[in-house]
Parts: sequence; structure tokens; C-alpha cells
Amino acid sequence: MQPKKSTAWKSIRNIFDQIHLYAGLISGLVVIAVCLSGTVYVYNTEIREFMDSELYFVEETGPRMTADELRSSLEQSAESKVVGLMWNEESDRSVQFTLKKEGEEGRGTTYYVNPYSAEILGNTSDRTQTAEFMGYMFSLHRWLLLDQIEEPILESMGNRDLGRFINGVATLLFLLGVITGIVIWVPNKVKSWKQGLKVKWSANWKRVNHDLHNTLAFYSLIFLFIMGATGPFWSYSWYREGWQKTWDTYQESPGPRGGNAEGPRRGGAKPEIADTEASVPMLSLEDVFAKTNAELPYEGNIRVSIPSKASDPVSVSKYRTGFFARAGADQLTLSSTDLSVTEANLFSDLPFRQQIGRSVKSLHVGDIFGQFSKFLWFVACLIATSLPITGTLIWWNKRKKKPAKKKPIARQVAEMA
Repeated sequence: MQPKKSTAWKSIRNIFDQIHLYAGLISGLVVIAVCLSGTVYVYNTEIREFMDSELYFVEETGPRMTADELRSSLEQSAESKVVGLMWNEESDRSVQFTLKKEGEEGRGTTYYVNPYSAEILGNTSDRTQTAEFMGYMFSLHRWLLLDQIEEPILESMGNRDLGRFINGVATLLFLLGVITGIVIWVPNKVKSWKQGLKVKWSANWKRVNHDLHNTLAFYSLIFLFIMGATGPFWSYSWYREGWQKTWDTYQESPGPRGGNAEGPRRGGAKPEIADTEASVPMLSLEDVFAKTNAELPYEGNIRVSIPSKASDPVSVSKYRTGFFARAGADQLTLSSTDLSVTEANLFSDLPFRQQIGRSVKSLHVGDIFGQFSKFLWFVACLIATSLPITGTLIWWNKRKKKPAKKKPIARQVAEMA
């Protein structure tokens, strides 16, 4: 019975070997581009802050101005209204205010502000060289730079959709390679597991390359799986919907209200209630911070969205900071009249399934546990970039092997004599 089991496993393993091989060969070039850009983009924030430090860091020159004082100064100088801000208490950091002119479309412009002098250090509309570079890295990672091509490549879809589709196919093949790699590695290495967890540096380069492919992939296995499983979320709507339903975060898109089959009207006259809507009273940002910190008593950065109507609430999000800071913001909805809490959505209160479902971006980019997990994802991305290269070399070296030459018959007879 044992030989039959061994033969059956060899046949099964051969199938998985072929799937693993061709999934890697087909997706190799795309995986290298996506993983290399992903390796860089893991530290997107840190790279921007280092290269454009004048926007993010300031010199401490006395007491900081309050958020209300900064808002008043900015609104006078920019002749716009503050509609949101990102605030932190670190003494050497700038703060960010989003301003919008009356009647302006879009989200407005975000300004980097020195909290000691109210000096505007720059804004998001000014594209620095670092921002341009990181924009290209994001484009390469998400759309393979196809969105940079003006002329459509295919008539059936736009270049961005084409890049997203190719990216998704390559990511699914990469995920398939990870899964088949597990099946191949575990039964093959279980008896000699110590040898499978190290690289024999004293061997020839072919053996070293083989060990690097197998060993590094094993050590980064869980991270590679997470990156591969979350990647298609941004490529395919069916995958995104499946993810949301799996982790209980799916919400139906709101349909048209009322009995009008044509749906809600766009443009034209607004309902009368909008004409009589009172403007929002001048809220004290310091009071908003105090209320938020009382409800969420931990260190973190606070983002505030200021409503434009008196009936609309104030939206507040607080993000934890620190080396092991957990991803997932806590959100509060405050009444714009008395700042009472009308709704609290705390990340820790969510069921575990929903915490995973809502952390898809953090799981993909690696900031699920702050700088600690970022470093692990950075290393895993480097390994992922190398796997198509080392895997292709393994395949190529096997192709170059020549069958052993048979000894001449005369020599065989002589040896037997």
C-alpha cells in the first residue's frame, strides 16, 4: 500500500508543481512591477515626510496657537471657510486645514500650517517632486502606469480599467502560487524541516537560488497570502462584494427614493427646505477636541469634518499613534448645537469579522499594527519581488539539465567481465 500512496502523491504533487510553475511564469513580470512599487509604497507617508520635511515638520517657537485662532487667521487670509482639519499634539509637527471657497466644487484644498505662527507651509495642490514620484509608484502598483497613456489601448475599456484588470489577474495567479507553494513545501519538507528553513550558502549558486526561493517564501508565507488575498479587492467589483459579504461589511447601494422610476433628480431647483436651512453656528474646535478626548481617552490624531448646515452633525475620527498603533479609526458623530454624542462607532466594539472586513486597506499596505507591521510587510514585499526571479531561474536551470549519457555497450561488457 505504501508504494501506491507514494506514487499517488507524486502524481498530485506534479500537478501542483505545474500549476505553481505556470502561475508564476505567466504573472512574473507584472508581480515584479506590482510588488516592487508596493515595497516603496509601504513607506509612502514616511518618504513624503522625509523628502518634503518642510511641509510636515516645524520648529517649536513658543506656545502653539489654538485651533480656533488658526482657523480665524486662515479664513481671513485665504478668504475661504475651513471645512475640515487634521490635528495632532506633537510639538514638532504641522497641522492640516482644509479650506473651501463658497460655491467651490470638490473637497477643497488642504493646507499645511505652522501651529506656532499660522504660516501656510504649502498645500496639496502644489505637486512636489516627491508627490509626483509617489504618484507614479501608486499608478504602477494599481494600474501598471497604463492610466498615464492618453490614447485608449482597447476600445472596450479605458486604460485604467485595463491596468486594473491585468493587475487583478496577476494577483490572483500570485495567490494561487502561494497556495500551491504551501501544498508543495509542507509534505516535501516535513521530514527534513530544519533543512527547509535555512539557506545552504556554501553550495553552488543554483542550490543557493533554490533555497532562497523556498526558504524566504516560507518565512513570509502569511504576509504573502494576506497581500494576495486583499489585492483583488480594488480590481474586481465581484471580489470586493464577496469580501464584504464574507466579513459581514456589505451594504446595499441606496436606491432611488420615492416612487419616481427615473430616480432622484439631479440639478434643477433644490427642495424648499434647503433654501431655509440655517448656516452652522461657529463651533469651537477646542471644545470638539475636548469632547473627543473625553470620549476617547488615548493619544492620537483627530480629524474633524465641519458641517455646512446647522442640521448636519460634526463628524470626528480619532487615529491611534505609536509604534504598535492598531489601525482602525474610532468615529464620533456630535450634535452641531451642543456637541453631544449622537452616535459612536468604535472599532473595538465591532465583531472580529467586521474588524477584518473594514481593515482591508491596512491589511494590504501593512499598517495594521503601526510601524511594527509596516516593517514586516516591507520585508515581505521585497521577498515577493524576488520570488518570480528566483522561481524562473529554478525552472530555467532544470530545462538546461541534459540526460546522462549512456556508456558504450563495449565498455559495459568489459566492466561486467
